[in-house]
Amino acid sequence: MKRRIYYYDTDCGGVVYYGNYMKFLEEARTEYMEARGLSVKALMDGGVWFVVKRQEIEYKAPAVYGDVVETRTWVNETSAIRVQFAYEIKNQDGKIISKAVTDMVCVGPDFKIKEMPSDVRTRLQG
Repeated sequence: MKRRIYYYDTDCGGVVYYGNYMKFLEEARTEYMEARGLSVKALMDGGVWFVVKRQEIEYKAPAVYGDVVETRTWVNETSAIRVQFAYEIKNQDGKIISKAVTDMVCVGPDFKIKEMPSDVRTRLQG
């Protein structure tokens, strides 16, 4: 997924504020799911929610105002209740900006852990 870095993404030095990378990961993860026919909204309406259990990010180089970054997203592993997303963000020159991993668990609207529907797990792996 490609995304342009806008002024509002940056700090006073024109460098992307570190916390904004979480937004980039969320956008890329949603696009990954949508590309596999999984609407986050439809899943939530059906009582299948995913919550972040653990977030890890390594900042390798700064992204700056005007850059176009591309986030590659994939699933490292799944279980009956968990999915682990991995990401690599590069700038327009192909330089790695950051790498990240998000562990998510499947819960219901009551926030109690529940088993992920098998078709959802299959789509996430594909």
